[in-house]
Amino acid sequence: MKRVLIFVTLLMVAASAEFSSIDYKELEKMQRDGVTLIDIRTPQEWRETGIISGAYKMMFFDKNGRVNAPEWMYKLGGIIKDKSQPFIIYCAHANRSKLLGEWLSSKMGFKRVYELKDGIENGWIKYGKKTVDAK
Repeated sequence: MKRVLIFVTLLMVAASAEFSSIDYKELEKMQRDGVTLIDIRTPQEWRETGIISGAYKMMFFDKNGRVNAPEWMYKLGGIIKDKSQPFIIYCAHANRSKLLGEWLSSKMGFKRVYELKDGIENGWIKYGKKTVDAK
């Protein structure tokens, strides 16, 4: 009986978590509605292409693919105060943001995590959307 209860609880948690890809039009709408935007690329990438206006710069994976998850989660906690608060993450091509988004949603309990489909290069810049200098 205890195992069944645990299984049902896990299913309920998984069902209440939302991680999905959004296109640039949905990102613009959500950002106008005040949804937080986080760029998880490297400083070099920020300098090369700029960032989407209003985005927080919070590198997740370093150039060698390593991560300091506790430090990053601490920084995230300074921006995202509640696990039900929606936020959008993006990287260059959506590979890193998909991995991070799935982890935040399935393992860390965030309920409304979104990522920019195809990343900033193919999902934003390719469509003529502007970036700003990363300062």
